Amino acid sequence: MILLDTDVMIDILRGYEPAKEWLRSAQEIGVPGLVAMELIQSCLNTKEQKQLEKALSEYQLYWPDEDDCNRALASFSAHHLSDNIGLLDALIAETAVGINAELGTFNVKHYRVLMRLRSIQPYERW
Repeated sequence: MILLDTDVMIDILRGYEPAKEWLRSAQEIGVPGLVAMELIQSCLNTKEQKQLEKALSEYQLYWPDEDDCNRALASFSAHHLSDNIGLLDALIAETAVGINAELGTFNVKHYRVLMRLRSIQPYERW
């Protein structure tokens, strides 16, 4: 199982060819619900949001459970000052950890301090 981080979803939604090619060969792909919310937050109008919601409907959404949230709190508390990990990054990472999934992302810097997280860079980028 691979959960897709926001940056990878943006590439897919924009039609970046390496991302599309990788996605065609990938199996068991999901999206953290918080990534979907981040993407919706970036919409500028109703038309964009409806198109995005339609595209997102093709993916299974995964939400953090209570254990994920508790681990995210511990990770965030331990690393937000020293390593600048963001609140949503901690929640997204722990959602992946909670379902034993890899996180497809290019934001390696954001996640490097989370030892339980397995992340991959799914395709070559620029």
